[in-house]
Amino acid sequence: MDILDDVNIKLKAKLIEAEGPRGKLCQDFKHLNLDFQLIKDESGKRKLKVEAWFGSCKTSAAIRTALSHVENLITDVTKGYRTKMRFVYAHFPINASITNGNNGIEIRNFLGEKKVRKVDMLKGVSILRSEKVKDELVLDGNDIQLVSRSATLINQKCHVKNKDI
Repeated sequence: MDILDDVNIKLKAKLIEAEGPRGKLCQDFKHLNLDFQLIKDESGKRKLKVEAWFGSCKTSAAIRTALSHVENLITDVTKGYRTKMRFVYAHFPINASITNGNNGIEIRNFLGEKKVRKVDMLKGVSILRSEKVKDELVLDGNDIQLVSRSATLINQKCHVKNKDI
């Protein structure tokens, strides 16, 4: 796998640390039975080599998963991630307010209920209301896992129970 020039990758045992223009992130692969090596090819480009010895079908699938995680790390520290969510309602308009300096959200009037649903974003994730599109939330952050987990937390708080919807 090729490594970009503006990304610095450090490898210690099975702990991969990527550092780029947007910050520094780590990923632990100690649970996988794989070997990681930083190498340079003939043209001088840096590459990450992942090996498995006497691997089965599961092990070869783990190689591709590990490479995808490292690609996500590189994208995290160079570009970052953005997830967009929309409010969908039929009768009761959902009211949401951003709290804690773009680190939390309070959802009111969901299905006409009086209960206030509060969701705190995970570390490194900020939430904004979209100015161009009505009823849209924009979640930004460096780590794809934290951004998607924050979106999932919002989705789970608004899960409809005991109704035929």
